[in-house]
Amino acid sequence: MTRLNGKIAIVTGASRGIGRATAKLFAAEGAKVAVLSRTAEHIDNVVADIQAAGGTALGVVCDIADPAQIDAAVEQVVAAYGGIDILVNNAFDPMAVSSPVLELSVEQLQRNFEMGPIAYLRTMQACHPYLKASGAGRVINFASLAGILGMVGYGPYNMAKEAVRALTRSAAREWGADGITVNNVLPVADTWGAADGPPPSNALARHGSPEEDIAPVVLFLASKDGQYLTGYSLTPDGGQIIDSAR
Repeated sequence: MTRLNGKIAIVTGASRGIGRATAKLFAAEGAKVAVLSRTAEHIDNVVADIQAAGGTALGVVCDIADPAQIDAAVEQVVAAYGGIDILVNNAFDPMAVSSPVLELSVEQLQRNFEMGPIAYLRTMQACHPYLKASGAGRVINFASLAGILGMVGYGPYNMAKEAVRALTRSAAREWGADGITVNNVLPVADTWGAADGPPPSNALARHGSPEEDIAPVVLFLASKDGQYLTGYSLTPDGGQIIDSAR
């Protein structure tokens, strides 16, 4: 299959879960994929899987909380592949996402912003010249329904992910003239063994599969099929929030 034939894609947080599934699907659809994550061993496993399936992948160790590492990673991808057509901002630190508002510290909130909208902004800025040169650049940012719902106990995460949505809308307005679309994905997926617990309260009563339910939505936005959508929050969530995100 060749929906992304000849395209060059960066996927952050690509060593596991949705990021891994997206990187593998992009490669299967013909893209050259840069697999970004903080752990070299996990990156190598994803790259090996892609190459074993006949795809093309480059592993890049990158902590997106470090602006110098973002710039270096983008430079490495451009040096290897010659440009960038697609950026998927999926990485996030899950270790400090929960806190009631009353007990939320500025330091914890800052960590969520550093790994969310601030990091996404930096990767977008670093990739912008190449996305513009592509003539049909794509940015797909991962937000969350948690922010829309105001999920109890997840104040810092909710705030950071809603800021991602605001960043996406702003960039969509500004970068449309450059031929770049910028969209959000708000998934409900089994990435942390959630399938072993109770089913979510969505219409389909199940968690999504990164491979079967979420990555194909990201592929849609990255492909020509999604060329007329920008500034949008797409919600592959099994009917968790229905129309409340629109």
